[in-house]
Amino acid sequence: MLKIGNIEMKNPVVLAPMAGVCNSAFRLTVKEFGAGLVCAEMVSDKGIVLKNKKTMNMLYIDEREKPLSLQIFGGEKETLVEAARFVDQNTNADIIDINMGCPVPKITKCDAGAKWLLDPNKIYEMVSAVVEAVEKPVTVKMRMGWDEDHIYAVKNAQAVERAGGKAVALHGRTRIQMYEGKANWDIIREVKQSVNIPVIGNGDVQTPQDAKRMLDETGVDGVMIGRAALGNPWMIYRTVQYLETGKLMDEPSVREKIDVCLLHLDRLIALKNENIAVREMRKHAAWYLKGIRGNAKVRNGINECNTRDQLAGLLNELVLEAEAKEQNQAIVG
Repeated sequence: MLKIGNIEMKNPVVLAPMAGVCNSAFRLTVKEFGAGLVCAEMVSDKGIVLKNKKTMNMLYIDEREKPLSLQIFGGEKETLVEAARFVDQNTNADIIDINMGCPVPKITKCDAGAKWLLDPNKIYEMVSAVVEAVEKPVTVKMRMGWDEDHIYAVKNAQAVERAGGKAVALHGRTRIQMYEGKANWDIIREVKQSVNIPVIGNGDVQTPQDAKRMLDETGVDGVMIGRAALGNPWMIYRTVQYLETGKLMDEPSVREKIDVCLLHLDRLIALKNENIAVREMRKHAAWYLKGIRGNAKVRNGINECNTRDQLAGLLNELVLEAEAKEQNQAIVG
């Protein structure tokens, strides 16, 4: 069973911390589909230190989401430690995660995110400073390296362990790869064999079978699912069930997909407000529609929606059309 510090998960399936996606509304929805651990989207250390209103709102955690890992990023020790201390003392997060994997230039230019991957000594210095300042377990999410010529995943993970970090989540791609190409699971296995703290594997887990294969082939303690869960919390549920029973559960019906999409929307409205939530939900709704036949017209219409009623009306129309087609096919059959 996956255990990070004194925090024990019900299963080894972890929702990845995806920027612009993993707010409380999404996390709670995924949690209800059985995730052992959910991770919040990365939050700026300086935003926390300066008490930026938007940043402070990102620290909200619903008790039903727990156990939860809250991720911070930064490039300077003083502000990173101060932000970690605030999260430790003023939020109900269970775990404090440090981002050293984000490949986006505006993050790496600040010596944050994936920029850390080039310097194991900095990793040790920064992580140990945070560990000393907080009570909650500290973990790190990283990539295998900056580019093919600078792959220090083993040294970096060992630095995290020496610094007192309680776990490492490793994405098997370099910073240069971004989200392209194939994730390298061999390096994930090497890292797992090189440290005694838990390692969570990340990258190219698209199906429940992929999750099982990653656990079997690399020996990791947990498997992290990111993009495969977008608009598809059933991926989490089906993975947990497959790992526990060996059975592949059915894919959801169109009605089940839309019902959960609308639940997600209502949670987002409660978290923010209708105007902001509906705009943010456009991308999520498009993800929920993926794989549904005849969704092109609805997908185009989603981008014109500004109210809950407009969005819900479009989605419910799609359900009725899909169910009518099923009935016709059943009659013909």
